[in-house]
Amino acid sequence: QVQLVESGGGLVQAGGSLRLSCAASGRTFINYKMGWFRQAPGNERLFVAAISWSGSGIRYADSVKGRFTISRDNAKNTVYLQMNSLKPEDTAVYYCAAINPPSWTTVHYWGQGTQVTVSS
Repeated sequence: QVQLVESGGGLVQAGGSLRLSCAASGRTFINYKMGWFRQAPGNERLFVAAISWSGSGIRYADSVKGRFTISRDNAKNTVYLQMNSLKPEDTAVYYCAAINPPSWTTVHYWGQGTQVTVSS
């Protein structure tokens, strides 16, 4: 079992930045790729970014490339999502995910989510 707890969400103006954190506990953190997904009201949950256990492999959704950066600190069992140049369309609940390799999107564990609201 892996427990994931997100933090760092909030309200920000368009063009601003936020940094999300996801602290993992339980089974071995480094066994999993780690990722972020987001879900806006009335929409499905969508992939945002993911990172391999070593950090050498990273993928982003086209909508966030060049603006968001995912990273992880295995010593702290924590994964981060730095979000810059935020847009109103980035508004959503952001979920941390532990992903079963070799997939990049098959989620084994979800966090509870953190709200990000970008005002125009």
